[in-house]
Amino acid sequence: MPLMTKTNLLRSRRTKILATLGPASTTEDMIRALFEAGVDVFRLNFSHGKVEDHKARLDIIRKIEKETGRPIGIVADLQGPKLRVGRFKEGKIDLQEGQTLRLDLDTTEGDEARVNLPHPEVIGALAKGALILLDDGKVRLEVTEKGKDYLVTRVIAGKTLSNNKGFNIPGTILPLDALTEKDRRDLAAALDMGVDWVAQSFVQKPEDVAEAKKLIAGRAGLIAKIEKPSALQHMAEIIDLCDAIMLARGDLGVEIPPEEVPSTQKKIVRQVRYAGKPIIVATQMLESMIDSPAPTRAEASDVATAVYDGTDCVMLSAETASGKYPLEAVTIMSRIAERVEKDDSYRAIVDADHPTAKAEAADAITVAADQVARDIRASCITTYTSSGTTTLRTARLRPAMPILCLTEREHTARRMALSYGVYPVVVETVHNFGDAVKVAQRVAKTESLAAKGEKFVMTAGVPFGTPGSTNILRVAWVE
Repeated sequence: MPLMTKTNLLRSRRTKILATLGPASTTEDMIRALFEAGVDVFRLNFSHGKVEDHKARLDIIRKIEKETGRPIGIVADLQGPKLRVGRFKEGKIDLQEGQTLRLDLDTTEGDEARVNLPHPEVIGALAKGALILLDDGKVRLEVTEKGKDYLVTRVIAGKTLSNNKGFNIPGTILPLDALTEKDRRDLAAALDMGVDWVAQSFVQKPEDVAEAKKLIAGRAGLIAKIEKPSALQHMAEIIDLCDAIMLARGDLGVEIPPEEVPSTQKKIVRQVRYAGKPIIVATQMLESMIDSPAPTRAEASDVATAVYDGTDCVMLSAETASGKYPLEAVTIMSRIAERVEKDDSYRAIVDADHPTAKAEAADAITVAADQVARDIRASCITTYTSSGTTTLRTARLRPAMPILCLTEREHTARRMALSYGVYPVVVETVHNFGDAVKVAQRVAKTESLAAKGEKFVMTAGVPFGTPGSTNILRVAWVE
């Protein structure tokens, strides 16, 4: 495959940006503008829109990728079980604290006395005293009575409830499959399109991830979305089974106390990073920019905190999918990440929390490469990889310099676009280390990662083409 170096789009930050496409960002001009403004990976949200719409956007992304020569990752985000109440005769009802509201399987439109809850599994899983949160926690109900096909609840908080609002049930593992029939259809369609990542919603236990992994069968990377508290109890197993983690703080923040969200974020980012897998911090990052051209100071601080925590990627949802200022949202998110990474305290924080080498030669080589690059002030660290394993090992160290990922596999390059500091480039196949060094010298210079006479550190595995065989470290110069 020819070298992909038509357009230099080297970012001045290491943290990546994942942006969701939707009605506000569906044209080729807008998608191109978002990419040029700083988007590294695009998200197709299968909770909305038709498969044909997602395919059209994917085709535009691939066209931009071909024209720029820059690998672009694409994530298909599956909807998962859609937990919502039914509809009301008047579209909504007024609530008063202490009033009784019945939830049942009757599909007729509701009123102030009752409403449809079209999930018998949920009714079966709840007991007297259980808490139900509706509309992102704005309405809170306590179960006071349970029947075979109904629940009687008392309103604890909330003033109005409108049609089809979603609900959460803290502290309860729901007997629902993480993959619905719709998800299975969407997954098949997404894989046929050629997406690079699949994000799985409603993950509660390791078995959910194992099922999705089996269905994907290596055709894409699997991102487990952490949005249920039950998943927190199985994080080690879930991380081990998936290829990346998305911390979806919206739903998670409804089901766990707000004061626990920041510490949970830090813990998960660290845990996933140490495992050598990408971590995405998502949901409500710049939410006010759905309607405003500038974020709140709290939102800017939130994005900055995720960067200080060492996340691989920060995500925009409705801000770019349906907001009024999608381009401005990407631009300010990129500026925040750049500013944080230039802060002296950022490098001190990242370096102070450095993962040690695992008891294997490949990881020891990678850790040594990072240290050597620091000592000689290398312009970049270059990894030659087939599967991306070598590059991920390097990214988990959060080096101060860019990581030039050279691979002959296009799908590997696209997946690496999600990882911290990685600049993926598709190159021709080489058969020995000497040729690999020559390719690295040429690409580093062409992509402005290193100037003539500057040093870089390179790792690779011999024999070439054998995943996970990193066993060589070399210091080289750009000629």
